[in-house]
Amino acid sequence: MSDTPIKRRDALKVIATSTAAIPLSGLGAAEASPRGLRVLPTVAEPNEPLVPLAGPRGTPTDPDLLRPKVTWTMKLTAAELVTLSALCDMIIPADATSPSASAVGVPAYINEYVSAPYPGNQRDLVRVRGGLAWLDVESTGRFGRAFARCTSAQRTQLCDDICSTPKAASHLKSAARFFDRVRDLTAEGFYTTDAGMKDVGYVGNMALPKWEAPPKAVLKHLGLE
Repeated sequence: MSDTPIKRRDALKVIATSTAAIPLSGLGAAEASPRGLRVLPTVAEPNEPLVPLAGPRGTPTDPDLLRPKVTWTMKLTAAELVTLSALCDMIIPADATSPSASAVGVPAYINEYVSAPYPGNQRDLVRVRGGLAWLDVESTGRFGRAFARCTSAQRTQLCDDICSTPKAASHLKSAARFFDRVRDLTAEGFYTTDAGMKDVGYVGNMALPKWEAPPKAVLKHLGLE
C-alpha cells in the first residue's frame, strides 16, 4: 500500500470505471440487497458450464427487477463483519469528498455476495472467512489485539505486507490473495452506490426533464441534415 505510485482511491476508480465497460456475458442474474447494492453472480469456471434454468419470472435466469429479493441466508457472523468492516475502510476510507466503504454498506454487500449459493461465491466464502480469521490471529500476534481494535498505523503495517500478491513473502501469499479478493469486492460494492458513482464522476442514470435535440450545426456536420 505505501509504495503505490498513485493514490489508492484513484486506482480503484480506474478499476471501477473499466469494469463497467466489460460486457457481462456469461453472468447469471443480478440480485439486489436491502441496501440497494447489487450482488453480481460469479463468472463460471472454464469447465463449469452454465445451465439455463426454467421457471417463472423471479428465477436466477429471469429476475424480477421490480421486486428484487435475496433468498439465501447470510453466512458471515457479527464478529467477522466487524473485522471485514475495518478492512474495507482501510481499502476505501472516508475522505473530503465521499464516505468510507462501510458507511455505504459494503460489508453487507460482500456478505450477501459470498453467501450466494453458487460455486464461485462459495469458494469466495471460504477464502474470505479464512482470511478474516487469519487477520485477527496475525493482528493479535503482532499487536496484542484484534484487527478492528488496532490503530490505523498498525492496520496499515499489516495490510502493507499482504496488499500485493507478487511482493508478499512466501508465507503470506494466501493472505495476499484474500486481500486482493476483498479489495475487488470492496471496489465493486462502493462504486455501484450513489456515493461511489458520485465519487468516480459518473453522471448517468439520471432522468432528463426534456429532450434537447442536437444543434443544427452538429447535425449538418454529421451529414444528418
